[in-house]
Amino acid sequence: MAVNAVLKQRMADLGLTQEELAIRMNAALLDITGRPGDVSDRTVRNLISGATRRPIGRTRRALEAVFRCSLRDLGFACPGTTAPPEDPVRRRQFITVGTALALTPATPARSAPRRLGVSDIERLHRRFADVVAHDHRHGGQLVIEHKASALADEALSLQASGHASQRVRKQVYASAAAFRSSAMWAAIDGRRFEHATGHMRVAQQLAEMAGDPYIKFRIWSHGGTMYRHMGRPSDAAAANDVARKLGLTRQDPLFASLGLARQGAIHGAAGDGTAARRAFGQAQDAMLRSDPQAPRPVWMNAFYDQAELDSLALTAYLALGDFERAEAHGHRCLAALRPHMHRSKAIATTRVARAQLEQGDVEAAVASAMSVPADASVRHPRVVGMLRAFGARLESIAPATAPARTWNQYAHDTWRQST
Repeated sequence: MAVNAVLKQRMADLGLTQEELAIRMNAALLDITGRPGDVSDRTVRNLISGATRRPIGRTRRALEAVFRCSLRDLGFACPGTTAPPEDPVRRRQFITVGTALALTPATPARSAPRRLGVSDIERLHRRFADVVAHDHRHGGQLVIEHKASALADEALSLQASGHASQRVRKQVYASAAAFRSSAMWAAIDGRRFEHATGHMRVAQQLAEMAGDPYIKFRIWSHGGTMYRHMGRPSDAAAANDVARKLGLTRQDPLFASLGLARQGAIHGAAGDGTAARRAFGQAQDAMLRSDPQAPRPVWMNAFYDQAELDSLALTAYLALGDFERAEAHGHRCLAALRPHMHRSKAIATTRVARAQLEQGDVEAAVASAMSVPADASVRHPRVVGMLRAFGARLESIAPATAPARTWNQYAHDTWRQST
């Protein structure tokens, strides 16, 4: 068993540690197969040490995707071939030649790698802001998930393209984690929970390498929301608690407010009205104590405000069956929503319709449901699901009534046109 010097040199050329290669392989597998990878540091150690001489299956696909070359070019024997016995002299010759090839550029000689700097970080931040803005307009779309995932990989490729200070390197990892967390959110919003779980794992690894508490908060807070939507309130509370216990929630009351508001939504899903009311009261107090001018990440500034707090309260009280209180929070949310929050407006309007329906205000409920923007009512997976549930509940509460017939005709025409 001999060390794979070719692979070791390729990793050195890209500046990859064993942990970083494992992360990249898992990210590649998620993109290729749609399922999270399970490559560990031990897997990579076995590849380097020679304990694994013929990688197969997912390991082979991940290696070839990360390095963009064949297994043979990485110093491995190809699966299905039988390597002849090698004497020590031939082995040393192979390693020497393989190492030389790894150091030889495939293209004409280029200048030394450039140094990454502030301008590279600013460019990543601008692209991240674009992803956040696109999500608020459309939300849940597979194209947003794929775009954010591709940008995370692009950030990691940038990491390998030049030299950087430790501070800049950490910021690049933070950007990659931020892109992955956006891919995670798009998957949650689109009800692709298996994809979301895979994105979360990769994002968590990248966030740890970045040491960025803001992106850690975003990932774990998203995790709490994901488990709540999956009907797992205990896991949701545990994930959200990780976010709430980060030091930044003590430094900035607005982060404390978001953590408490999401905890309130989780209590609502669990059927604990007392805990939900307490959490929302504390969330409101924390928001009032926060400094609106304090510097914060773009994703936080883009969405969390009084309207979002009321949206989460609407969600919780709807789940608790407190429909009058839910509707009140819904109207407050809609009145305060910023113009760019298209997805949030569609979701809140749909929930208001359901709250009105449960109170017996059938005509107002149908009018609200029909006011949901057409693009969201046919394209956003979460909104489509809620509107279908609204229609089923309407049929149960007020069958064969004029409002029910109006809704059925509207729904038939709307969804038929989308097919």
